[in-house]
Amino acid sequence: MVSDFRRKKLMYMFKVLDKDGNGTIEKKDFEMSCCFGACRAHAAKQRELKKGDATYDECFDIVWDALQKVGDSNSDGQVSAEEWVTMWDTVSKNAADQDWLDKYCKFVFKMQDLNGDGFIDSDDFVAANIKSGASKEDAFAAFQKLSQGKSKISLTEFQELWYDFFISEDPNAPGNFIIGRPSFE
Repeated sequence: MVSDFRRKKLMYMFKVLDKDGNGTIEKKDFEMSCCFGACRAHAAKQRELKKGDATYDECFDIVWDALQKVGDSNSDGQVSAEEWVTMWDTVSKNAADQDWLDKYCKFVFKMQDLNGDGFIDSDDFVAANIKSGASKEDAFAAFQKLSQGKSKISLTEFQELWYDFFISEDPNAPGNFIIGRPSFE
């Protein structure tokens, strides 16, 4: 069972991904969502990648296909809000689904590491999250809480923070700020 706090986090992320606001996440929403503001087109431009490059397309397709497999329980090509919450509850309990969570995490990390140095610093994080509608001030404040005062976040650290956001019931977990905002309203 998902707590009210965790449901609030998950539904916040659902709304970020449901770009057309129709109550489901479809591939077109996922493509437009920029995944936490890490707009793949922006990241591709910054890193001189083009559509068709493995990093640009493969990561996205792997994550979308896995989301469909794990989250679309009725196989209708879209993930409803209830399927989304159920998926995260299942992923937190099922080691077999951890592979998808790891792929999704690595995809978002690559897209937020705009300069491609293997770390997310405040400039990367702020720029990526502004793309999804966060203010510069909120994104910067969220990075300070997320990074716990460090100047950059490694993939290993990001993975721990990622799990905090999606799996943790702890309202004080630093990973709760991975969305670039101070709250889930």
